Amino acid sequence: MGKFIYDGGPKVELEDRALTHLQLVITAKLRRGEPFPFTWKEDSSVGGGRTTVWVHAGSSLAFKYAGSRQPAINRAWVDALAYTANAPTGLYLVPEPANTGTKEGIPSSV
Repeated sequence: MGKFIYDGGPKVELEDRALTHLQLVITAKLRRGEPFPFTWKEDSSVGGGRTTVWVHAGSSLAFKYAGSRQPAINRAWVDALAYTANAPTGLYLVPEPANTGTKEGIPSSV
């Protein structure tokens, strides 16, 4: 399990594979200067509910991975996550769709 940490405060544990795909979408949006909300569901062990943070160029973000290997990238998942990030509700984790083409490294048009 990896961790997404926002400004040294709110954090969420996610599978490394999901975290990698979220990182691709988040960094692509920030490179384009596009701030957005990111929402995740909290585990019942920390009280449940959900947390939303506003991600912008001045945010301090950390992506901490448990493993050392970069997973293969599912382009369809990156596209699905990017779709949510561009919606008014903002980025949230969606289930991984069927792999319609795996690409190593960062997709060119995220």
